[in-house]
Amino acid sequence: MKQLPTSEYKQRRSNLMAEMDDNSIAVIPSAPIQVRNRDVDFPYRQDSDFYYLSGFPEPEAVLVLIPGRSHGEAILFCREKDPEKELWEGLRAGQEGACEKYGFDDAFPVNDIDEILPGLIEGKSRVYYEIGTNEIFDRRMMSWINSIKAKTKQGSVPPGEFVALDHILHEMRIFKSEAEIALMKKAAEISANAHLRAMKACQPGCYEYQLEAELLHEFVYNGCRAAAYNSIVGGGVNACILHYTENNDVLADGDLVLIDAGCELDHYASDITRTFPVNGKFSKEQQAIYELVLKAQLAAIEAVQPGNHFNQPNDVTVQVITEGLVELGLLSGDVEQLIKEEKYKPFYMHKAGHWLGMDVHDVGEYKIDGEWRKLEPGMVLTIEPGIYIAPDNEDVEKRWRGIGVRIEDDVVVTESGHIVMSADVPKEVTEIEDLMKKST
Repeated sequence: MKQLPTSEYKQRRSNLMAEMDDNSIAVIPSAPIQVRNRDVDFPYRQDSDFYYLSGFPEPEAVLVLIPGRSHGEAILFCREKDPEKELWEGLRAGQEGACEKYGFDDAFPVNDIDEILPGLIEGKSRVYYEIGTNEIFDRRMMSWINSIKAKTKQGSVPPGEFVALDHILHEMRIFKSEAEIALMKKAAEISANAHLRAMKACQPGCYEYQLEAELLHEFVYNGCRAAAYNSIVGGGVNACILHYTENNDVLADGDLVLIDAGCELDHYASDITRTFPVNGKFSKEQQAIYELVLKAQLAAIEAVQPGNHFNQPNDVTVQVITEGLVELGLLSGDVEQLIKEEKYKPFYMHKAGHWLGMDVHDVGEYKIDGEWRKLEPGMVLTIEPGIYIAPDNEDVEKRWRGIGVRIEDDVVVTESGHIVMSADVPKEVTEIEDLMKKST
């Protein structure tokens, strides 16, 4: 279900072509179909770069951009209309639909690509292409180039060089338009309601996968046919496994449960984490760790300001968490020295966030010329500090072991500061306990 207008995709294609050199061509293939087992495929998900420029959801398609081409700059190779196959597999846009519905200037049957595309490439000085992301298509591309080279004696001119398309394209993707931000806000709202649903459904004795089912119900019911990534529902010590996805344990009375989950809406991800008590009441130790993570997260969100560099929120979380671990007696020594020696890392081993967009770990450089890049309006990132005390960590008292806490929100950089898109999920201790008390 396409959410963004066709004009948005057309503008992106124009923006990309404005960055390309004269007498050049860009070639972007769709994602291949992936076999799950035997005659069953995985649910199809379009390649993010291809979809960013096309809005076209079908497989077996190739986007070609040729700045200045008199017969049309934006060309799509796609499957032809076929009533018999459409009866089994669903409707296809076909060449007419590609132009009328998706705004392409020209369209050809994908089965004719071997005859047509080499002629479009021939004579171009540069080919913009992402080598290494699709091995099968790489081989096809090389075969087309070789077919041009084989005809040089007849006057054919092969391209002079290949240029990595991803450098230009991913720099475009890091800055979200107003329409993209509105779509991501909608995704965050759906995911926020899913987290609320899971909190209300949680009780001792239920299974992690039952909470995952609550999440997925809310996603799909609201038009998100897939999660943006494998949902994490980790109860007790499972919360100390950063990418725990088995989700098959019983949730025990007295434990915390960490849920890291977000829906994908029209190829745009949300990414939210909340940690809460299975029985609705934090223990003294759980609350101490939780409130320390929350303090770090709130301080880091405040550091999301235009002009600050990407890693400043992370630096803030390291400072707050290290100070707090010393105050709680889980670390000892001078705070600055502990940070310098990275003594906090057994408890907090990941960064405070990442870019967010069409991919949950979205594209875009974090550093430019070796320096952390400055935050600018339109960038979207997560803020997700955590503390994980391994169950076998004998350097701390037993009462702390096995506690895992992470809190994560989706934040967009604005002209004057930031907006937290996922703020609808409570994260203060009293708010969480009140919510869960009312649901029992």
